[in-house]
Amino acid sequence: MKRFTLLPSLLLCSLLSACSHPDQAEHPKYLPDDDMCSASQFQNYVGKPLTAVDDLQLEQPVRAIPAYASVTMDFVLRRINFLADDKGIITRVYCG
Repeated sequence: MKRFTLLPSLLLCSLLSACSHPDQAEHPKYLPDDDMCSASQFQNYVGKPLTAVDDLQLEQPVRAIPAYASVTMDFVLRRINFLADDKGIITRVYCG
């Protein structure tokens, strides 16, 4: 008799998953990779030393992240992050 109680639960789960809207799964309302901080304008810094960020005079927050550094996990849309490798060379520029 226990196998008959499992069957309705499985049926309910499959019906609920079939009702989900496919566009929401493929296109969430917020995409963190959007260029909210204009990081695309600073991609020319990739390959330069992390010290090159010291001379930037920007209105939005900037974070220079050396290799293996501990950083907060807060996500700031307008903050530009410059991530460096263990040699101090910028490997990635992104928002967050």
